[in-house]
Amino acid sequence: MAYKGQKQKQRTAEEKYKIIEPLLKMEKGMWTYSKEIGINTGLLYLWVKKYQEQGMEGLKSKRKPGNPLSKYQHKKKLTKEEQLEYENMKLRIENELLKKGYLMKGDGTIVKFTK
Repeated sequence: MAYKGQKQKQRTAEEKYKIIEPLLKMEKGMWTYSKEIGINTGLLYLWVKKYQEQGMEGLKSKRKPGNPLSKYQHKKKLTKEEQLEYENMKLRIENELLKKGYLMKGDGTIVKFTK
């Protein structure tokens, strides 16, 4: 766990595999190895379990991307293509919200309605 103000370290699947490889080969014990490398025992256990169940695919990060609109909102001038992509994304988001039962007011605010 990261301390306040500290960023969490992102590791690739290959890095995770290199870390848990001695555990998979039963060369070292979980508790002593976690103290040795400075990674939480629970996290190591989770990586080993995911590797045993799903292989290298289980070690890949499944982090979801952030707001897709943010890259367009902070630019002062958009090209014609970027402007069309931005409008397209906004319409897709609005369409998904309407499918879920939300209403859009004229000023762009979202209101949940019940059937």
